[in-house]
Amino acid sequence: HRAAWRKRKLCEGIFKVLLKDIPTTCQVSCLEVLRILSRDKKVLVPVTTKENMQILLRLAKLNESDDSLEKVSEFPVIVESLKCLCNIVFNSQMAQQLSLELNLAAKLCNLLRKCKDRKFINDIKCFDLRLLFVLSLLHTDIRSQLRYELQGLPLLTQILESAFSIKWTDEYESAIDHNGPPLSPQETDCAIEALKALFNVTVDSWKVHKESESHQFRVMAAVLRHCLLIVGPTEDKTEELHSNAVNLLSNVPVSCLDVLICPLTHEETAQEATTLDELPSDKTAEKETVLKSNTMVYNGMNMEAIHVLLNFMEKRIDKGSSYREGLTPVLSLLTECSRAHRNIRKFLKDQVLPPLRDVTNRPEVGSTVRNKLVRLMTHVDLGVKQIAAEFLFVLCKERVDSLLKYTGYGNAAGLLAARGLLAGGRGDNWYSEDEDTDTEEYKNAKPNINLITGHLEEPMPNPIDEMTEEQKEYEAMKLVNMLDKLSREELLKPMGLKPDGTITPLEEALNQYSVIEETSSDTD
Repeated sequence: HRAAWRKRKLCEGIFKVLLKDIPTTCQVSCLEVLRILSRDKKVLVPVTTKENMQILLRLAKLNESDDSLEKVSEFPVIVESLKCLCNIVFNSQMAQQLSLELNLAAKLCNLLRKCKDRKFINDIKCFDLRLLFVLSLLHTDIRSQLRYELQGLPLLTQILESAFSIKWTDEYESAIDHNGPPLSPQETDCAIEALKALFNVTVDSWKVHKESESHQFRVMAAVLRHCLLIVGPTEDKTEELHSNAVNLLSNVPVSCLDVLICPLTHEETAQEATTLDELPSDKTAEKETVLKSNTMVYNGMNMEAIHVLLNFMEKRIDKGSSYREGLTPVLSLLTECSRAHRNIRKFLKDQVLPPLRDVTNRPEVGSTVRNKLVRLMTHVDLGVKQIAAEFLFVLCKERVDSLLKYTGYGNAAGLLAARGLLAGGRGDNWYSEDEDTDTEEYKNAKPNINLITGHLEEPMPNPIDEMTEEQKEYEAMKLVNMLDKLSREELLKPMGLKPDGTITPLEEALNQYSVIEETSSDTD
């Protein structure tokens, strides 16, 4: 208690010193100490007052009277003040209420507008954005204020454009320099904070999307496409950047996600058609590079961003942990994109479920993306296995026979039971009627494929072929008695399929079929 009392007294003394006209270096030192102390919630309670908050707002240049950011010497004070505000607002409910009273969100947006096109003050932008993220995380009212009153969607999108140095070649297309330098650490951190703030601002976009906002969402989706095609200073930073981009794309109305793919230019189309022909026959490595790049082109559309999302998904699967937080957002995004946009679905089908040739192994055995996704269909986490199965089902145009071909009945049973499709058929969504073509290898092997396991099995001898009729009857009755015992002891419950394809207790299923037969005979 005595240590906490001393810390509170120290905080009070620091605020008194900050009220005075002291040198910049002293201000920075005081703020650094305050930032460390502000991590302790017990210390914050008595010192979080309106007057003290206003001191920090003044030092952070968040008052409306501060028109510009011309004095470079003041930048360290601004940054440290913003850091203190981040800690205090996050750890103190009183500070959160005072933030609403002092209209802190509007002041932060005003500061962002002053520095959005000036790269030499990235630290100020970064902590301004972090504080916006914290505020919008803790208060739903601030999300609404940012979205509508403060025009946070275009403002934060412009911050991202500035961080990525985007040059537009068309309304929703940006120039991508694949050989350019990676983002700097400061630009990457600034972009990540902007993405997190934008996520909070747009978190309800699926439910309240208006046509008038369509253009702004498309611009944001185009910026996120650019984000997916660039890299950060390190592999970990690139993954963090792309992870936040995926989360934000999940908030974009699905009708606006068509900007993730774009038509090839005339130059790209001509290059794609001629490059392989121009390469000498002995240039094997170069041809492989060209073929690899051409896999990101489908039906005249550039699929680079979708290819990045697919690779990102596979990396998350390979990690083998935190599937719900790390994998389900990108799987859900790819599922919705595939359901709504035909070219994306067909491209992903080619990449994930290419025509079957080798069916000697079970669908879940192997290292392909298909094998990894089929393994997830029986994962212990219900949410993970549902979204993995849903993704494959959508790639198969929600046709049961097509899904079973790639996964086997055993792996797909959970999805089919939940959808009421155990008896076959297809889902509720409409897809184009183009037919899948089976390879000759699959056609030849199909009669011997085990429908449950989904792979080729050698014919097994029938164990009852050598039995007499009396032996068969004995074994059948023995099995009936065993099942009856298990049922009476409620160790298992016999189930049956209702006419609509859903599972129900066997007695109820038989009763429904009896009613249908009686109705049918009456009609006759």
